[in-house]
Amino acid sequence: MKSNFLPIAAATLWISVSEFLRNTFLLHEHWAAHYQGMGLVFPEAPVTGAVWGIWSLCLAVAVFVFSKKYTLWQTALLTWFIGFVLMWLVIGNLGALPWGILPLAVPLSMLEAYVASFIVFRLSPGKRP
Repeated sequence: MKSNFLPIAAATLWISVSEFLRNTFLLHEHWAAHYQGMGLVFPEAPVTGAVWGIWSLCLAVAVFVFSKKYTLWQTALLTWFIGFVLMWLVIGNLGALPWGILPLAVPLSMLEAYVASFIVFRLSPGKRP
């Protein structure tokens, strides 16, 4: 159990920080303008951040599970697809995705998935990236 905690906790921290920096500093204006155009206020309440923290933990657990069966690159690609492509399909379908963010969000989310996978591989006993 201890050997599972550190890689998952470290990957959760990385994912949370990456999401926060990307969406708070780089893309905040895009999100706020898009929501304003829909007659809504971009959700920034603490409870919203807490749910993103839970999402980060769930994604880190998925990375850990994938890492048991797949290589580093396979884990990173599967994580990116499950964590981001599927999410963007859903929020895009709902009209809640500002499409203009994708040129930045796609490479940054790929980096996020790769680094989270690398962290898990590096910190898991017996695993090497």
